[in-house]
Amino acid sequence: MTQHLTKETFLKDVFNYETSQDWKYAGSLPAIIDFYADWCSPCKMVAPILEELSEEYKDKIKVYKIDTEEEQELAAVFGIRSIPSLLFIPMEGQPQMAQGALPKATFKEVIENVLLTPQKVN
Repeated sequence: MTQHLTKETFLKDVFNYETSQDWKYAGSLPAIIDFYADWCSPCKMVAPILEELSEEYKDKIKVYKIDTEEEQELAAVFGIRSIPSLLFIPMEGQPQMAQGALPKATFKEVIENVLLTPQKVN
């Protein structure tokens, strides 16, 4: 099941940008964060896909949602200019941002190849 994040839960569960400039993911599973708004049609297309993926991968990844209308500070911190914007967070390394309504196959590819596969460090 997807989980809605507020600034408070984001700082605790994902990353405390108020105390650190260097990205350090605080979660115990890789994650996807969906930056959305209720009025956004492409966001409404992505929402059921993310619900399905949160069930399919329930013990492997976390799926979060951030309402950019209610959490404007979080949207600003990540420079969100278009929605949906999706932040893919592996356990190691930097998160990766994608924009637009991605098809389920693309989400699955990123989950398998980026989030669940240990990244090689060069």
